[in-house]
Amino acid sequence: MSQGDILFVRRGRLGVATLNRPEALNALTLEMAREMSATLAAWAEDDAVDAVLIKGAGERAFCAGGDIRRMYDLRGTGDPYPYDFFRTEYAMNARVFHFPKPYVALMDGIVMGGGVGLSVHGSHRVASERMMLAMPETGIGLFPDVGGSYFLPRLPGETGMFMALTGARIRAADALALGIADAYVPSDRLQALEAALAETDLGGGGDAVERVLTGFAGDAGRASVTVEREAIDACFSAGSVEEILARLKARGGAWAETQLGILAAKSPTSLKITFEQMRRGARLDFDACMAMEYRIANGCVLGHDFYEGIRAVVVDKDQKPAWRPASLAEVSEADVTAYFERPPFEGDLDVSAPN
Repeated sequence: MSQGDILFVRRGRLGVATLNRPEALNALTLEMAREMSATLAAWAEDDAVDAVLIKGAGERAFCAGGDIRRMYDLRGTGDPYPYDFFRTEYAMNARVFHFPKPYVALMDGIVMGGGVGLSVHGSHRVASERMMLAMPETGIGLFPDVGGSYFLPRLPGETGMFMALTGARIRAADALALGIADAYVPSDRLQALEAALAETDLGGGGDAVERVLTGFAGDAGRASVTVEREAIDACFSAGSVEEILARLKARGGAWAETQLGILAAKSPTSLKITFEQMRRGARLDFDACMAMEYRIANGCVLGHDFYEGIRAVVVDKDQKPAWRPASLAEVSEADVTAYFERPPFEGDLDVSAPN
């Protein structure tokens, strides 16, 4: 990691973390995840730090995800980087979730994958008009990880299943309506918000932070997801991916046809894994979700579709992945179950272990 990929400073009693790879949309590397995890551990114990704020450098992205290109380049080499990355990232997500002090995430610009894990599990999530959030992993042969197993099934109705399978992109108003964000602050006021937090006595914890946020919060407008809630709940509450497709076909209309087209482009294996992940995650606590996700990630690293998805979307950018298997019918129940079994190499993830 270059010295400046992630920056940590203290402003008053506010610890500020800046993801500093704007040329890469602040994509998260293993080294950055290690630094973030270690710093959160230190700040949690530091009496001079009352709250933490995390943001992304530049105007385009908070964090667009993990550094999956490096995983692609290492495919077939036996290099442990993918396992190290997922293990470290998931443990870091748990640190965010369990952080004992206010954790303010400025969700400005693209928030995808790893960026979601760095933001939505915090105590105070601030969305700007530039925020575009999505979990698009089924389109690269992966699954909505970084705690997606926990927060997505707990969204209203079946909106979490909808987002998980389709990779739907949502804006600030939708994030507020779904409970993914807590406040809307225009991007041109984020610097002033940070300054106000740094200048305020935050000894009151979350209440003190909320008072500051209230002074900057605005109206994000109407949430579009509420318009389609009835259709989302009716179709995505089905008992299988195949039944979801059948309900969409039976429903008809422009919205349903659009979703069918989107789902047809996704990895069939990823769709079935994700469906099972969402249903299991609804019954698990956060740490158990992360352990489950590490099991699934191991299976993806050993499989075909993850690398083929990266090739099609990130490397060659032809948007024509050749999934294997190519259809839902070819993905058996046993195939899906295998992704949820104990990893064969280093065993299960323990988020309480040092990373």
